[in-house]
Amino acid sequence: MEPNWITAIQEELAEFERNKVWRLVPKPKGHTIVGTRWVYKNKLDESGAKGYSQLEGVDYGETYAPTAIMEAIRISLVYVADKNSKVHQMDVKSAFLNVELKEEV
Repeated sequence: MEPNWITAIQEELAEFERNKVWRLVPKPKGHTIVGTRWVYKNKLDESGAKGYSQLEGVDYGETYAPTAIMEAIRISLVYVADKNSKVHQMDVKSAFLNVELKEEV
């Protein structure tokens, strides 16, 4: 295994621990367990989705990834400059950890 994969795994686990988002719970009755695994390369199906054992409509209803549009970023920066404000950058690598889920996972 390449050292950069080990580093990535350690960073991911550290984020889980730091954000206190991972705990072991008993399996709920009547639910299917969707297994996970570390993937050491990009695996995409013909539609571009990453999926190993999930079935649409069974294990999930929809998938999406919010992304920034360059025009929106430019407009935001113009507004900030006009108001003589400051812009701060943040790493959103683990942004999904900051969302409160309404669904049972």
